Amino acid sequence: MVFFFAFFGYNKIMQFELSELLIDEIIFFMEDQDGDFYLDVEEGMIVSPDDAEVDVDIDNEERFIMLPEWESSDGFRLMEGFALSLHNPTVRDRLSAALNRGRGVFRAFKDTLSEYPEVEKHWFAYKDREMKREVIRWYNALRESWGLELIGEEPEDIEDIAQEDFRFREGSPADSEFAQKLHRQCIADADNPVELMPWAFPGDVCIVAESAGNEFAAYVSAVQSEAGSLNVSALEVKPEFRGLGLGKALLGRLLEQAASRNINRISCDLPAEFGNFSRALSRESFEPVVTRYFWERQGNA
Repeated sequence: MVFFFAFFGYNKIMQFELSELLIDEIIFFMEDQDGDFYLDVEEGMIVSPDDAEVDVDIDNEERFIMLPEWESSDGFRLMEGFALSLHNPTVRDRLSAALNRGRGVFRAFKDTLSEYPEVEKHWFAYKDREMKREVIRWYNALRESWGLELIGEEPEDIEDIAQEDFRFREGSPADSEFAQKLHRQCIADADNPVELMPWAFPGDVCIVAESAGNEFAAYVSAVQSEAGSLNVSALEVKPEFRGLGLGKALLGRLLEQAASRNINRISCDLPAEFGNFSRALSRESFEPVVTRYFWERQGNA
């Protein structure tokens, strides 16, 4: 990504590249709370009036532009926004508790994240993306004051965390113990556990996801019917890995396997409490065909 600053003065136009490297430097100094920093548009570098080796005339606003303001309250709001964006209730609640402790929230947030390496990587990507957006907003405010056309935000180029930080492989009978343990945990965690498709592992098509530490993290298992369709027996993710796109990634790999086997029809039962996953199914052209209602007698007759 390369943008150009343009300044009109002294009957000439001065331009220089706002490169990825410069954006990263701007972000670095934005977070430095111990000084004031300016962008020297002639040299294309960050300078400070406190640096005795650099002559910085902050009254020369055409050459020296103050960097975007970034205070601890901005950092707090960024962490808060990240916590609220998580789909994993366990990690979300723990991070929210860390931010609500009153003192030492930054350290508490960092320490809590360190317990979830995959989520921590997601945080770094989130922070980088949002702070780059802040720089672009600052740049656009300058362009507007100069009467120049605004530029769009950089398209998101952060790959799905599940694609980067997990390894996917074919499931085997050797994984049965881990899959059964996860299945029992998912049933125990369900608000209203009901019998859907009969559970089978590894099934006719089975894909397992492992974390960077080789931990069994999730799986999808499907059984092929006599009519040739593929019926998903289970798609389950360990609680600490939920909300990272693993279910979506497993679904995509299941579709690839089906296509390689010339299977043209797949069915998947979805518990009501996981209705948000229906969006992932819809994006892959799944269509609902049955709505199942469940009634249970409360108390003694």
